[in-house]
Amino acid sequence: MEYLGNTDLLKLPKTAFLCSQKCPAEVVLRSYDWAKQQREAGNCIVFGNHSIIEKDVFQILLRGNQSLILMLARGMKSQVEPELQETLKANRLLVISPFNQVVKRVTRETALIRNQKIIEISNQIVVG
Repeated sequence: MEYLGNTDLLKLPKTAFLCSQKCPAEVVLRSYDWAKQQREAGNCIVFGNHSIIEKDVFQILLRGNQSLILMLARGMKSQVEPELQETLKANRLLVISPFNQVVKRVTRETALIRNQKIIEISNQIVVG
């Protein structure tokens, strides 16, 4: 596993957030409401940040002050997006890759491995 950011976040109680690419509108709205509640409560959330809903929930949580863990389904990022740099500098973000740099693309297999790793490090799981 490769790490970028604050590895002390692994010691916190963590909630995994997973959501399918396809889900009904009511699930989308409940997921957004859930994200706002987690942001206000300051809970540490673990993401794959792959589906549109996961990305939206991640963006909602980035606006808060809580800790976030992003698990990649490919090798570690060579460049960090500007919106994540501030969160990394604030020690609120940990990016983890269970793959080496040779894995450049997300596949169904790497996504399944990523999701399993998310579940393994989390204390509870929320499915959107």
